[in-house]
Amino acid sequence: MALRNNALTTFEPEWIIQPIYTGGDVALDREGRILATCLGEEAVLTDLDSGRALARLEGDGEVLTALAITASASHLVLCSRSLAMRIYSLQSSEDGLPTLAPTLLRTLKPHSTPVITIAVDSTGTLLGTGSADGVIKVWDIRGGFLTHTLKGHNGVISALHFFETATPETTGEKSQKQKKKPRKVTDLDGDATDRLVNRDTVTARFRLASGSEDGKVRIWDLSKRKSIATLDSHVSVVRAFDFSSDLNTLVSASRDKTIIVWDAGTWDVKRVIPIMEIVETVGFVGNSAFVFTGGESGRLRIWDSETGREVTKEQRSGGEGDEIIRALHIPHLDLLLSVRADQSLLLHSTSTLFGTTLGSKIEPLSLVRRISGSHDEIIDLAYVAPDRSLLALATNSESIRLVSLGAQYPNQSSTQSGTYFGADVALLQGHEDIIICLDVDWSGCWLATGAKDNTARLWKIDHANKFYEHYATYTGHAESLGAIALAQQSLASRSSSQNPLDNPPEFLLTGSQDKTIKRWNIGRSSTASDSTDLESKTHRQSRAAYTRKAHDKDINAISVNHDSTLFASASQDRTVKIWSVEEGEVQGILRGHRRGVWSVTFAPKDIPGISGDGTGPASTRHGVVLTGSGDKTVKIWSLTDYSCLRTLEGHTNSVLKVLWMPFRSSGDAPRRPVQIASAGGDGLVKIWDANTGEPACTLDNHTDRIWALTVDPSTNTIVSGGGDSVVTFWKDTSSNTMAATAAASTERVEQEQQLLNYMHTGSYREAIILALTLRHPARLLSLFKSVVDRSPPEEGSLSGLKAVDEVLMHLSDEQLLELLRKLRDWNTNARTAVVAQRMLNVIVRSYSAERLAGLRGRGWKAVVDGLRAYTERHYKRMVEVMDESYLVEYTLREMEEVGFVNGDGGLGEVAMVL
Repeated sequence: MALRNNALTTFEPEWIIQPIYTGGDVALDREGRILATCLGEEAVLTDLDSGRALARLEGDGEVLTALAITASASHLVLCSRSLAMRIYSLQSSEDGLPTLAPTLLRTLKPHSTPVITIAVDSTGTLLGTGSADGVIKVWDIRGGFLTHTLKGHNGVISALHFFETATPETTGEKSQKQKKKPRKVTDLDGDATDRLVNRDTVTARFRLASGSEDGKVRIWDLSKRKSIATLDSHVSVVRAFDFSSDLNTLVSASRDKTIIVWDAGTWDVKRVIPIMEIVETVGFVGNSAFVFTGGESGRLRIWDSETGREVTKEQRSGGEGDEIIRALHIPHLDLLLSVRADQSLLLHSTSTLFGTTLGSKIEPLSLVRRISGSHDEIIDLAYVAPDRSLLALATNSESIRLVSLGAQYPNQSSTQSGTYFGADVALLQGHEDIIICLDVDWSGCWLATGAKDNTARLWKIDHANKFYEHYATYTGHAESLGAIALAQQSLASRSSSQNPLDNPPEFLLTGSQDKTIKRWNIGRSSTASDSTDLESKTHRQSRAAYTRKAHDKDINAISVNHDSTLFASASQDRTVKIWSVEEGEVQGILRGHRRGVWSVTFAPKDIPGISGDGTGPASTRHGVVLTGSGDKTVKIWSLTDYSCLRTLEGHTNSVLKVLWMPFRSSGDAPRRPVQIASAGGDGLVKIWDANTGEPACTLDNHTDRIWALTVDPSTNTIVSGGGDSVVTFWKDTSSNTMAATAAASTERVEQEQQLLNYMHTGSYREAIILALTLRHPARLLSLFKSVVDRSPPEEGSLSGLKAVDEVLMHLSDEQLLELLRKLRDWNTNARTAVVAQRMLNVIVRSYSAERLAGLRGRGWKAVVDGLRAYTERHYKRMVEVMDESYLVEYTLREMEEVGFVNGDGGLGEVAMVL
């Protein structure tokens, strides 16, 4: 929300991109539309088609260990480290919004140790839980009772899977009495009830496969309530199962680097397939004999379960974070969802599998869409593409994520399209270590990145053709890069604006922890489009145009001015240096910060004059620079004499990013003053008036430090990203606020005039109600005082006028509480206490004690305490006055007897007694 200090400048969060997955279980409904994910201790339900958040379920203070959703999306089950299992009913929201309304049905403690794995059967009726205590329990989700307790494993239960065999196994005839014998079960609410369980017709064919850390697989017959097979072929932790009803086959995956295909009729091994990597997930692809596997190498591989042959061609192993921890098949969409260790979810197409001939190889499953479960710590961001329809994110990783800023919820969306607001569009890979900084040129078609691998890279962004290419690599720094900047458009290069994709920026500037700044001249590639070799498509440049020893400590930021003639460098040595771009010579040094400088930026072209502290407008002909520092201040500098024009104080932590707000207004809106924005380690974004140094408003939507900040010059939308993995889009609502403020001011003037008219005509009911609504205590006091001072008072009236009594008897709770607050305030002053006591008397006599006791509102207890304290004080004062009056009366009577006072109160003659 925005904490407004100035009604003329306001921003409100328009869109928020926030995490949906940070590790743990992932589940899908049968249709593949509702995605359930773990977010720490919370659970998030997301529409996989549109990316819309359907529901967010708060946790119980402990991290979730398991999660499952029924096939029909009717129920959601959550288990956490607190040993609690919560079952929710999912229904569509009643307010008409496209969201779900979860209702907590019951909270249980299923095991004595945390639940490790859970599974739901295809009907959404049975729920299986496996724990570290080696016990498996089966629950009826809808009925709310425990149906089975299965013991036999000696270690942690690592995998569960319900399936239904083609034909039930025969173990002898049962008597009719045995079949219909009722079995007592215990309701989860604690009530013991008798339920007739027809095992033959309900669960005769239902089986449960379970695996444990000792490598053993057990098959449980749910109708007989016992294990019918123990499979000992695995030698390590069993991680996953799947069953094919068409083949009557069960497949199991283990960390012993194998998958085993089992005959469900005899429970003999049909085939052992060596995968040669730790396997975390396995499953059949539709009704075919193809089986998919995923594991530590990050490769999604397809196998023929009948021959044991790998169908997909050889793939390169993925890097760190690419490990597949789970995969879910969506049969009717021909999609496979793989969950990666880096908290990303990838959708792959399985359509290429159909029509595959025996012995042939296919290409690896094509990537349809990428979903970022969490963007981790957002270090830097920038608008890219000419229409600013993409956002580039540096997310504490080796890759740049391009995020779509298209329509929030498109009318026609699909799981494959991924065109919604916040959807991942592309992943720019190439760096070998974490990317620290990025910059985009004036056209939005060229993106530069700097990383801890000591290199800078230039990327070509052709969003219209969905083509995102690595263009060049620049090597030469001895330590990691901390700052990067591209050339801005100049008069000489204005012709290149016709086709910016064919005209890269003239140069690139980089700053590093090795305390040097390098300029790299960017060349053009004439053969890039004709070449098919990836290496030949890119430039690799190791020689800079010049290298300068710039600072004594790390370089944090570089900024180029509007005509690319000057650039500024900010460092941890507490200084900012101004350089010439062509010669690389220092033009001036800005000194004044007490800590390292984190951010620096040049003012836009033709910026109006900015007044300094205690001075008039300073000249901006030579330029103005804005800096943010670890000393919690923002400074504005003049390049005329390299002096500080103004220091802005207000952040409670380091200022990590600063920028100039667009000062040209569009349309008929009034031209706004020069403003700047700053983001800090306190998690706040502040908008400042550059001329007064006062904050115009403060934006608060982050729970961690804000590293990244940018603004769209066409819409004035601010984008902030921080360590909480949240990206907030702040919409400029200043014009709407000014219009609303003007309308409210006009309305209030009209209402105040109407209040005076009511008071003048004696319309007490309307006057009192309007005064309470306007919160106008002075007018209300004046009205009540005129009633109390009325002489003579109207007969039978408590306040002095029956019309006022009638109004006070029919107040709403809110109006009554507001009036009591005013009476409390008036009661503290002896001059207005009489009015307060008279009106309080009316209220006490007009309303029952139950009605007054039932009032609820902010500060109700303080109102009662204040009224009681000052009323007791006034009563005590009156008692003292009464006591003093007795003494005066006695004195006057005695004086009358001795002749000092005559009978009519005048002075009499004094007789002297001799």
